[in-house]
Amino acid sequence: MAVSALTKRSRDFQQLTPAWNVLFNLFAGIFAFLCVFPFLFVAVISFTDEKSLARNGYRLIPEQWSFDAYRYIFKAGDQLLRSYGVTILITVIGTAIGVVSIALFAYAISRKSFKYRNFFAFFAFFTMLFNGGLVPTYIVVTQLLGMKDTLWALILPLAVNAFYIMIMRTFFSTMVPDAIIESGKIDGAGEFGIFFKLVLPLSLPGLATISLFSVLGYWNDWFNALLYIDDPNLVPLQSMLMRIENSMQFILQNAQNASISTGLLQSMPQDTSRMAMVVLATLPIIFAYPFFQRYFVQGLTIGAVKE
Repeated sequence: MAVSALTKRSRDFQQLTPAWNVLFNLFAGIFAFLCVFPFLFVAVISFTDEKSLARNGYRLIPEQWSFDAYRYIFKAGDQLLRSYGVTILITVIGTAIGVVSIALFAYAISRKSFKYRNFFAFFAFFTMLFNGGLVPTYIVVTQLLGMKDTLWALILPLAVNAFYIMIMRTFFSTMVPDAIIESGKIDGAGEFGIFFKLVLPLSLPGLATISLFSVLGYWNDWFNALLYIDDPNLVPLQSMLMRIENSMQFILQNAQNASISTGLLQSMPQDTSRMAMVVLATLPIIFAYPFFQRYFVQGLTIGAVKE
C-alpha cells in the first residue's frame, strides 16, 4: 500500500516537473530582464537628442537619435584614452597584488597550527572597526611614502581589505580539508608548495569573489585620485569623468555671466552626457563578469576528499 502511494506521488511529481521548470525559467528571465533593463535604458538615453529629451522626457524609443553627448565627452581626445589606460593598469596590478596578499594572509590565520593566528586575525579585524583617519593617511601616503602623483598612490591604499581577508579565512577554514594539507606534507611539499599547488586550486570560487570585488573597487575609485593625483597624465577614468561633470556644472551655474554665450549652453548635452558617462564607465567592466563567472562554475565542480 505504501509502495503504491509512493509510486503515485512520484508520477505526480514527474508530471508537475516540466510545468515548474517553465515557471522557474520564466521567473528567472523576468528577473534578469529587470536587472539589465536599467542599463539599457541609460544607454538609450545617452543616444537621445538633448532637445528631444527636454521636450518629450525619457523614452525607450527616442524621437530623435544623437551622438552629441559622446562627441562632447570625446573632446577630451587623448586624455580619455589615457585615463582608460591608467584605470586598466591600476585595476590589473592592484587586483593581482591584493589577491595574492589577501590569500596569503587569510591562509595563515585559517590554519590551527599557526601559533599567532588569533593575534593577526584580530589585527586585521581591528582595522574594520577603527582607522587612522583621512589626514594621517594623507600624510603617510604623500610625505612618509612619497607616493604623491604616482600610480602607487592609486594602487596600494586599496590593495588589502580586511573584510576580504575574513571572507577568505572562512573559505579556507570550511572548504579546504585538513586531509589535503596533511597529504601534501606526507609527500614532502613545503608550505608554499601546499598553498600554491593544493590549496589555491580548491579556492577558485573564493579567489574569484575577492578578485571581482577588487576589480570593482579599483575601477570605480575616484577619491584617491582626487587626493593624491595632480598630474593630468595619471588621472583615472572615474576622476576624469567627474572633472567633466564639474566643468559642466560650473558653466551652468555661471550661465548669467556675459562671457558664456547662449549658443554654448544650448549646444551642451547636459542630461544625455551624464548618461553617456555612465555607459563609458560601466560598459568595460561588464566584460569582466563572464570571466569570473567561468571560475565560479568551475569551482562548483571541484570534488572534496572522502574520509
